[in-house]
Amino acid sequence: MPDGSTSGSGTGWLESGSPQVPAADQTLRILAFLARQRGPVAARTVSESLGIPRSTVYHLLAAMAQHGFVVHLPGERRWGLGTAAFELAGGYARQQPLARLGRPLVAALADRVGESAHLAVLTGRDVVYIVEERAPRRPALVTDVGVRLPAHLTASGRAMLAALPREQVRALYPDAAAFADRTGRGPRRPSELRDVLRAARAAGFATEDGEVTLGFRSIGIAVRDHAGWPVAAIAVTWEGDRSQPTSTAETAAMADATSAAAAELERRIR
Repeated sequence: MPDGSTSGSGTGWLESGSPQVPAADQTLRILAFLARQRGPVAARTVSESLGIPRSTVYHLLAAMAQHGFVVHLPGERRWGLGTAAFELAGGYARQQPLARLGRPLVAALADRVGESAHLAVLTGRDVVYIVEERAPRRPALVTDVGVRLPAHLTASGRAMLAALPREQVRALYPDAAAFADRTGRGPRRPSELRDVLRAARAAGFATEDGEVTLGFRSIGIAVRDHAGWPVAAIAVTWEGDRSQPTSTAETAAMADATSAAAAELERRIR
């Protein structure tokens, strides 16, 4: 039986006016509220919006932070979703119809451009590939279904990161220790990642050149839900000689084809 304890108990029931409600209910309401925001918010905003005492909000946020479900930005006195919350989102994306809806579109894209194409979701600082379509007579890639790669190095990951609120990206990549390396190329500190994402926003698509696998280039475009949140990204990968930059016409053709596939997947999931 519930003992009627207040916010001092991590497993008891918490006061929220009347009647009493379990801590789990309050926790889930806070997570759902944070997920609907465009960026981190103050604890006071959470308290006032949900009608939960501020002391209770702080208590639950601190507990969720210990498990990685939220992150605290001390300089801004705000709270946002953490990497564990992204893991849940990625797990849902892999289990729900996103892969089923995206597979024919990714296959059609690979046929159209004659190169391998894939669909990935963001989980924390990684991307997880949920659809992979290998073009005929094209070399094997590392992007098989279920493979995880550092998001800041991949075109699909960069496309999704560029669509996130800047505060959320800052929470995911607070310092140089957050940056993994594969080929010695790519951003290694927050300021370098900001430049990469700024270029992706300006262009409308993200690219990478030899940062995942030497000798291969990719272009990626985010797939957004009805609220504008990046739920996935579609990308195309092809062989490229670093001494010979991809032509503007080739880049535009790849971007147009990938954008059309991403737009159609957005329409289907909405």
